[in-house]
Amino acid sequence: MALTGQDMPARRLIPEIMDDPALPAADHMAALRGLESINRASRASAAIWRVLRSYARADAPLRVLDIATGSGDVAVGLARCAAREGVKLELTCCDISPRACEAAGRRANGQKVTAELVTLDALADPLPEGHDAVVCSLFLHHLSGTDAERLLERMGAAARRVVVVNDLARSRRGTALAWVGSRALTRSHVVHTDAVLSARAAFTPDEALGIARRAGLAGARVRRVWPCRFLLVWERS
Repeated sequence: MALTGQDMPARRLIPEIMDDPALPAADHMAALRGLESINRASRASAAIWRVLRSYARADAPLRVLDIATGSGDVAVGLARCAAREGVKLELTCCDISPRACEAAGRRANGQKVTAELVTLDALADPLPEGHDAVVCSLFLHHLSGTDAERLLERMGAAARRVVVVNDLARSRRGTALAWVGSRALTRSHVVHTDAVLSARAAFTPDEALGIARRAGLAGARVRRVWPCRFLLVWERS
């Protein structure tokens, strides 16, 4: 049953601990490991791959750009999904945090996945060109509505074929699940705090679709995925 406006909590965007560049390295690394556990439990890579697989071609690699890659766990998961199906994938991962890019590089090397790592601000710096798919996971809710619109506009301009966004869907149930799930899956105090802040800052699927349309992604579609998330997909015509 759809939530009514009365039942839907208002969006509350509060800076998260992980967004603080002064966060100690040990806390940052522990938080990235905690997010990896959450992404693994929610099967984020598999959800995105189910969209991307239809763009694979036998005569050319599928080139994928992952925005705000964090520790690179979702991107590396995409590479492993592709490998299992015999799809050649060329991966570029970017993040504003040099520390996160280093962690993503270590993860890729450890999993024997070839990936180009780029440190950049996805809202301001030029995005790497020539990618079939531009994806991001659990980044949109960190942004104001204006910045979310700007991000989707830039992702659409950079993607030759498709944009895929995986993010939280705001609801009271999602906030409760964030509190319980973060404590069940990680000991990181940063994740315990930020998971709830993220759930409260999330857009609803309808809000995300409206942002995509204002960003010029005409024809974008959105669907809910487990657990309390949505996938937003836009294909270049």
